[in-house]
Amino acid sequence: MQALPFVFSLLVAGALTPLLLKRLSEASATRENYRGRRLPIPIGLVIVPAALIALIPVTLLARLTDLDIYPDNLGFAIVFVPGIALLGLIDDVLSGEGRGWRGHGKDVLSGSLSTGLLKAGGTLGLALLVASGLPGSGADFLLATAVLVLATNAFNLLDLRPGRSVKAYVLLGIGLTVATQNTAALAGLGIFTGPVLIAGWLDLREKAMLGDTGSNAIGALAGLWIVLTLDADGQVIALLILLAVNLFGEFRSISKLIEKVPGLRHLDSLGRPT
Repeated sequence: MQALPFVFSLLVAGALTPLLLKRLSEASATRENYRGRRLPIPIGLVIVPAALIALIPVTLLARLTDLDIYPDNLGFAIVFVPGIALLGLIDDVLSGEGRGWRGHGKDVLSGSLSTGLLKAGGTLGLALLVASGLPGSGADFLLATAVLVLATNAFNLLDLRPGRSVKAYVLLGIGLTVATQNTAALAGLGIFTGPVLIAGWLDLREKAMLGDTGSNAIGALAGLWIVLTLDADGQVIALLILLAVNLFGEFRSISKLIEKVPGLRHLDSLGRPT
Protein backbone atom coordinates (compact mmCIF):
# COMPACT_ATOMS: atom_id res chain seq x y z
CA MET A 1 0.00 0.00 0.00
CA GLN A 2 2.94 2.36 0.50
CA ALA A 3 3.35 2.43 -3.27
CA LEU A 4 0.04 4.32 -3.58
CA PRO A 5 1.62 7.79 -3.09
CA PHE A 6 3.82 7.07 -6.12
CA VAL A 7 0.85 5.86 -8.17
CA PHE A 8 -1.38 8.81 -7.27
CA SER A 9 1.35 11.39 -7.97
CA LEU A 10 2.20 9.72 -11.28
CA LEU A 11 -1.44 9.96 -12.37
CA VAL A 12 -1.75 13.59 -11.24
CA ALA A 13 1.47 14.56 -13.01
CA GLY A 14 0.27 12.84 -16.17
CA ALA A 15 -2.88 14.98 -16.10
CA LEU A 16 -1.18 18.26 -15.15
CA THR A 17 1.82 18.15 -17.47
CA PRO A 18 0.02 18.84 -20.80
CA LEU A 19 -1.74 21.81 -19.18
CA LEU A 20 1.55 23.15 -17.84
CA LEU A 21 3.26 22.72 -21.21
CA LYS A 22 0.48 24.72 -22.86
CA ARG A 23 0.65 27.48 -20.24
CA LEU A 24 4.45 27.75 -20.48
CA SER A 25 4.23 28.08 -24.26
CA GLU A 26 1.47 30.70 -24.01
CA ALA A 27 3.56 32.68 -21.54
CA SER A 28 6.62 32.46 -23.86
CA ALA A 29 8.49 30.70 -21.05
CA THR A 30 10.90 29.05 -23.44
CA ARG A 31 14.65 28.74 -23.84
CA GLU A 32 17.04 27.30 -26.41
CA ASN A 33 18.55 23.96 -25.48
CA TYR A 34 22.05 22.78 -26.37
CA ARG A 35 20.95 22.07 -29.96
CA GLY A 36 19.31 25.45 -30.42
CA ARG A 37 15.75 24.11 -30.11
CA ARG A 38 13.43 26.46 -28.24
CA LEU A 39 11.54 24.50 -25.59
CA PRO A 40 9.14 25.27 -22.71
CA ILE A 41 10.89 25.68 -19.35
CA PRO A 42 10.72 24.73 -16.48
CA ILE A 43 8.66 21.56 -16.83
CA GLY A 44 10.11 20.61 -13.44
CA LEU A 45 7.47 22.97 -12.08
CA VAL A 46 5.00 20.07 -12.22
CA ILE A 47 6.85 17.97 -9.62
CA VAL A 48 5.80 19.68 -6.40
CA PRO A 49 2.13 20.49 -7.23
CA ALA A 50 1.53 16.95 -8.49
CA ALA A 51 2.98 15.50 -5.28
CA LEU A 52 1.00 17.85 -3.04
CA ILE A 53 -2.27 17.19 -4.89
CA ALA A 54 -1.60 13.46 -4.55
CA LEU A 55 -1.58 14.00 -0.80
CA ILE A 56 -5.37 14.49 -0.98
CA PRO A 57 -6.28 10.84 -1.68
CA VAL A 58 -3.29 9.59 0.31
CA THR A 59 -4.31 11.48 3.44
CA LEU A 60 -8.00 10.65 3.10
CA LEU A 61 -7.26 6.95 2.74
CA ALA A 62 -4.82 7.02 5.65
CA ARG A 63 -7.27 8.83 7.93
CA LEU A 64 -10.54 7.14 6.98
CA THR A 65 -9.38 3.56 6.45
CA ASP A 66 -7.00 1.10 8.08
CA LEU A 67 -4.60 1.15 5.14
CA ASP A 68 -0.89 1.50 5.99
CA ILE A 69 -0.30 4.09 3.27
CA TYR A 70 2.08 6.63 4.84
CA PRO A 71 5.75 5.74 4.20
CA ASP A 72 8.05 6.35 7.17
CA ASN A 73 10.27 8.88 5.37
CA LEU A 74 7.55 10.87 3.63
CA GLY A 75 7.96 13.80 6.04
CA PHE A 76 11.59 14.38 5.10
CA ALA A 77 10.68 14.63 1.41
CA ILE A 78 7.71 16.93 2.04
CA VAL A 79 9.96 19.33 3.96
CA PHE A 80 13.03 19.26 1.70
CA VAL A 81 11.93 18.89 -1.91
CA PRO A 82 9.36 21.73 -2.25
CA GLY A 83 11.76 24.21 -0.67
CA ILE A 84 14.60 23.21 -2.98
CA ALA A 85 12.30 23.35 -6.01
CA LEU A 86 11.24 26.88 -5.02
CA LEU A 87 14.87 27.98 -4.83
CA GLY A 88 15.42 26.46 -8.28
CA LEU A 89 12.39 28.30 -9.64
CA ILE A 90 13.81 31.60 -8.36
CA ASP A 91 17.02 30.78 -10.22
CA ASP A 92 15.05 29.95 -13.39
CA VAL A 93 13.14 33.24 -13.26
CA LEU A 94 15.72 35.70 -11.96
CA SER A 95 19.16 34.30 -12.77
CA GLY A 96 21.64 36.57 -14.53
CA GLU A 97 24.60 35.73 -16.72
CA GLY A 98 26.74 34.39 -13.87
CA ARG A 99 27.26 30.63 -13.78
CA GLY A 100 29.13 28.55 -11.22
CA TRP A 101 30.59 29.79 -7.96
CA ARG A 102 32.96 32.17 -9.72
CA GLY A 103 30.18 33.72 -11.77
CA HIS A 104 27.93 34.15 -8.75
CA GLY A 105 30.82 35.60 -6.77
CA LYS A 106 31.34 38.23 -9.47
CA ASP A 107 27.62 39.10 -9.28
CA VAL A 108 27.90 39.70 -5.55
CA LEU A 109 31.06 41.81 -5.90
CA SER A 110 29.35 43.93 -8.55
CA GLY A 111 26.40 44.57 -6.26
CA SER A 112 23.96 42.33 -8.18
CA LEU A 113 21.58 39.75 -6.77
CA SER A 114 23.12 36.30 -7.06
CA THR A 115 20.34 33.75 -7.30
CA GLY A 116 22.99 31.03 -7.15
CA LEU A 117 24.22 32.11 -3.73
CA LEU A 118 20.62 32.67 -2.64
CA LYS A 119 19.91 29.09 -3.66
CA ALA A 120 23.04 27.81 -1.92
CA GLY A 121 22.14 29.51 1.36
CA GLY A 122 18.56 28.30 1.25
CA THR A 123 19.66 24.77 0.41
CA LEU A 124 22.04 24.75 3.36
CA GLY A 125 19.30 25.92 5.72
CA LEU A 126 16.89 23.23 4.55
CA ALA A 127 19.59 20.56 4.62
CA LEU A 128 20.46 21.45 8.22
CA LEU A 129 16.80 21.22 9.20
CA VAL A 130 16.30 17.82 7.55
CA ALA A 131 19.58 16.37 8.82
CA SER A 132 18.71 17.44 12.36
CA GLY A 133 15.78 15.01 12.23
CA LEU A 134 17.99 12.04 11.36
CA PRO A 135 19.49 9.79 14.05
CA GLY A 136 23.19 9.94 14.82
CA SER A 137 25.91 12.04 16.37
CA GLY A 138 26.89 15.61 15.60
CA ALA A 139 29.37 14.35 13.04
CA ASP A 140 26.64 12.28 11.37
CA PHE A 141 24.44 15.38 11.28
CA LEU A 142 27.11 17.44 9.52
CA LEU A 143 27.90 14.58 7.13
CA ALA A 144 24.24 14.20 6.09
CA THR A 145 23.95 17.97 5.64
CA ALA A 146 26.96 18.02 3.32
CA VAL A 147 25.60 15.11 1.27
CA LEU A 148 22.22 16.82 0.85
CA VAL A 149 23.77 20.11 -0.26
CA LEU A 150 26.30 18.60 -2.67
CA ALA A 151 23.80 16.17 -4.19
CA THR A 152 21.38 19.00 -4.91
CA ASN A 153 24.04 20.97 -6.75
CA ALA A 154 25.57 17.95 -8.49
CA PHE A 155 22.32 17.05 -10.24
CA ASN A 156 21.94 20.67 -11.27
CA LEU A 157 25.39 20.44 -12.89
CA LEU A 158 24.38 17.23 -14.69
CA ASP A 159 21.35 18.91 -16.25
CA LEU A 160 23.16 20.10 -19.37
CA ARG A 161 21.77 17.46 -21.71
CA PRO A 162 18.23 16.09 -22.06
CA GLY A 163 17.36 13.34 -19.62
CA ARG A 164 20.76 13.21 -17.94
CA SER A 165 19.62 14.18 -14.43
CA VAL A 166 16.65 11.82 -14.34
CA LYS A 167 18.74 8.94 -15.71
CA ALA A 168 21.34 9.50 -12.99
CA TYR A 169 18.56 9.60 -10.38
CA VAL A 170 17.01 6.34 -11.58
CA LEU A 171 20.38 4.58 -11.69
CA LEU A 172 21.26 5.87 -8.23
CA GLY A 173 17.95 4.68 -6.83
CA ILE A 174 18.32 1.23 -8.37
CA GLY A 175 21.90 0.94 -7.12
CA LEU A 176 21.05 2.00 -3.56
CA THR A 177 17.98 -0.23 -3.36
CA VAL A 178 19.78 -3.31 -4.69
CA ALA A 179 22.93 -2.74 -2.62
CA THR A 180 21.16 -2.08 0.69
CA GLN A 181 17.90 -4.03 0.18
CA ASN A 182 16.25 -0.95 1.69
CA THR A 183 12.90 -0.15 0.08
CA ALA A 184 11.73 2.29 2.77
CA ALA A 185 13.48 5.23 1.09
CA LEU A 186 11.96 4.30 -2.27
CA ALA A 187 8.50 4.35 -0.71
CA GLY A 188 9.13 7.60 1.13
CA LEU A 189 10.34 9.43 -1.97
CA GLY A 190 7.78 7.86 -4.31
CA ILE A 191 5.29 10.73 -4.12
CA PHE A 192 7.88 12.96 -5.81
CA THR A 193 9.50 10.27 -7.96
CA GLY A 194 6.30 9.76 -9.97
CA PRO A 195 6.20 13.37 -11.24
CA VAL A 196 9.99 13.32 -11.73
CA LEU A 197 9.61 10.43 -14.19
CA ILE A 198 6.93 12.31 -16.16
CA ALA A 199 8.94 15.54 -16.31
CA GLY A 200 12.15 13.62 -16.97
CA TRP A 201 10.62 11.80 -19.94
CA LEU A 202 9.61 15.10 -21.56
CA ASP A 203 13.09 16.45 -20.86
CA LEU A 204 14.70 13.38 -22.42
CA ARG A 205 12.51 13.58 -25.53
CA GLU A 206 13.24 17.31 -25.91
CA LYS A 207 9.60 18.30 -25.48
CA ALA A 208 10.51 20.63 -22.59
CA MET A 209 13.39 21.37 -20.20
CA LEU A 210 13.49 20.61 -16.49
CA GLY A 211 15.08 23.91 -15.53
CA ASP A 212 16.75 24.41 -12.18
CA THR A 213 13.32 23.85 -10.64
CA GLY A 214 13.37 20.24 -11.80
CA SER A 215 17.06 19.40 -11.61
CA ASN A 216 17.38 20.78 -8.09
CA ALA A 217 14.32 18.83 -6.95
CA ILE A 218 15.86 15.67 -8.42
CA GLY A 219 19.15 16.43 -6.66
CA ALA A 220 17.28 16.92 -3.38
CA LEU A 221 15.62 13.51 -3.81
CA ALA A 222 18.97 11.91 -4.65
CA GLY A 223 20.56 13.36 -1.53
CA LEU A 224 17.67 12.15 0.62
CA TRP A 225 17.92 8.68 -0.90
CA ILE A 226 21.61 8.53 0.03
CA VAL A 227 21.24 9.68 3.64
CA LEU A 228 18.18 7.50 4.24
CA THR A 229 19.82 4.28 3.04
CA LEU A 230 23.57 4.46 3.66
CA ASP A 231 25.43 4.30 6.97
CA ALA A 232 28.13 6.83 7.86
CA ASP A 233 30.86 5.01 5.91
CA GLY A 234 28.69 4.84 2.81
CA GLN A 235 27.79 8.51 3.13
CA VAL A 236 31.47 9.44 3.34
CA ILE A 237 32.11 7.62 0.04
CA ALA A 238 29.07 9.32 -1.51
CA LEU A 239 30.29 12.68 -0.21
CA LEU A 240 33.69 12.24 -1.86
CA ILE A 241 32.07 11.32 -5.18
CA LEU A 242 29.67 14.27 -4.99
CA LEU A 243 32.50 16.62 -4.08
CA ALA A 244 34.49 15.42 -7.10
CA VAL A 245 31.48 15.97 -9.40
CA ASN A 246 30.95 19.46 -8.02
CA LEU A 247 34.59 20.48 -8.35
CA PHE A 248 34.93 18.99 -11.83
CA GLY A 249 31.73 20.67 -12.99
CA GLU A 250 32.98 24.02 -11.72
CA PHE A 251 36.24 23.96 -13.69
CA ARG A 252 35.67 21.47 -16.53
CA SER A 253 32.90 20.29 -18.84
CA ILE A 254 31.03 17.19 -17.64
CA SER A 255 29.50 16.83 -21.11
CA LYS A 256 32.92 16.69 -22.79
CA LEU A 257 34.07 14.06 -20.32
CA ILE A 258 31.01 11.90 -21.01
CA GLU A 259 31.55 12.25 -24.77
CA LYS A 260 35.04 10.78 -24.37
CA VAL A 261 33.84 7.58 -22.65
CA PRO A 262 32.01 5.28 -25.12
CA GLY A 263 29.79 3.50 -22.58
CA LEU A 264 28.79 6.71 -20.84
CA ARG A 265 28.24 8.44 -24.19
CA HIS A 266 25.83 5.72 -25.29
CA LEU A 267 23.93 5.74 -22.00
CA ASP A 268 23.80 9.53 -21.99
CA SER A 269 22.32 9.71 -25.50
CA LEU A 270 19.92 6.78 -25.07
CA GLY A 271 16.34 7.83 -25.67
CA ARG A 272 17.07 11.28 -27.10
CA PRO A 273 15.70 12.27 -30.52
CA THR A 274 18.29 12.05 -33.25
